[in-house]
Amino acid sequence: MKKKTSIIILTYNNFAMTKDCILSIRKYTDPIDYEIIVVDNCNTDETVSWLKEQTDLHVIFMDENVGFPKGCNIGIEASSKENDILLLNNDTIVTSNWLSNLQTCLHSDERIGAVGAVSNNGANLQGVEFTYSNFEEMQEKALLNNVSDKERWEEKVCLIGYCMLIKREVIESLGGLDEGYSPGYIEDNDLSLRILNLGYKLYLCHDAFIYHYLGTSFRKNAEQFNQLILKNREYFTKKWGFSVFAFDHTKNLSAFLGVEPTVALDYQCGIGTSLLRIKYLFPKAHVIGVEKDLEKQKIAKLVGEVHTDLADLKKEFFDTIFIGNFLEEAESPLVFLSEIQQYLKPNGYIIGEFQNMSSIEHIKMLFDDFWYYSRFQMQNHFTKKDIERMFADTGYINAFFYAYPKEVTEDEKKIMEDNFLGSEYQTTCYAFSFQKKDL
Repeated sequence: MKKKTSIIILTYNNFAMTKDCILSIRKYTDPIDYEIIVVDNCNTDETVSWLKEQTDLHVIFMDENVGFPKGCNIGIEASSKENDILLLNNDTIVTSNWLSNLQTCLHSDERIGAVGAVSNNGANLQGVEFTYSNFEEMQEKALLNNVSDKERWEEKVCLIGYCMLIKREVIESLGGLDEGYSPGYIEDNDLSLRILNLGYKLYLCHDAFIYHYLGTSFRKNAEQFNQLILKNREYFTKKWGFSVFAFDHTKNLSAFLGVEPTVALDYQCGIGTSLLRIKYLFPKAHVIGVEKDLEKQKIAKLVGEVHTDLADLKKEFFDTIFIGNFLEEAESPLVFLSEIQQYLKPNGYIIGEFQNMSSIEHIKMLFDDFWYYSRFQMQNHFTKKDIERMFADTGYINAFFYAYPKEVTEDEKKIMEDNFLGSEYQTTCYAFSFQKKDL
């Protein structure tokens, strides 16, 4: 049975956005489903006077800006104790059926601890494919999108906190958000992992769309924002034993040829982001992960079957192996390709990706004597022909490449013209698939 929801909204000097957000809730949400609690973080604009005129809001006026995590905790403490908690950014606009669809998913299974909505922003793969030219058209398309459908609920390792509905018993067990991330940023990554550690699951509801401006007050001062990012990244790493960048390591699946896998391996699966993505895209597949980093493995094991080493697995067991960009990190790519082939069934596929070192972007770095900074964490650099040769030399066939071209600058275009470089040099990275020979 669905519970009523306490919507917690923090405000700080974004009056127009705050007003639009609250007006959209009133218009597109059944009033019996919610209460709104606004934590006014010491606003200095007209937000305060407007909030005082609203009779249907529970407003808490702060004497100082206490930041996002503490502000949320204050709002949670003030909420009706039988209600679930929804953390909603004030730079959002909600749409038809958004809350009821989130509530339906949240209470469909006792193992689900929190759910989130999709938006116009693609971070954490929480974006939508449909486009629109104005808010009226957006609402029309959202109405078509927001039809409750359990087949469109995707299990996740993390939910972005712009819209996150959490069961009351879960937030009480956690004791709220970690205020060590104050004034804010990365607290939603942390909250997601803490929910997983309690034994609950997280789901992204593709059947619940809201608009997100992505215009938080944190970002207005670039220097302070960068300092905040560095501080909270360090705090997160010390707490969990791995970098927050682990959430971004979702493999590119674009080169898959449309043959649905039955038994798939996610090699170097990290904390499980790709493992869950593969499960969502191929719900009938048995997906297994391999991850040697034990701290990351602890999280991945909360969402799937994960092993430490290839040696733990049966040979010729998988019809699809996803390796992501591991060839760029491998000590010996050729040895790795030979070794992992043993675990692939005849005619099975290996799917991966790499940055194209022959792209104009990288060629220009060489011309500018700037190559060092293109390396990042890569050990190995490849062109398309390098990849073709490596796979051919290790017994793979039927190469397929999916290219990602970029718009070139006028400067880059001149370099291409002066050096007779073709349009293929616009490709910055490739996804690829190769097939194992049927011997």
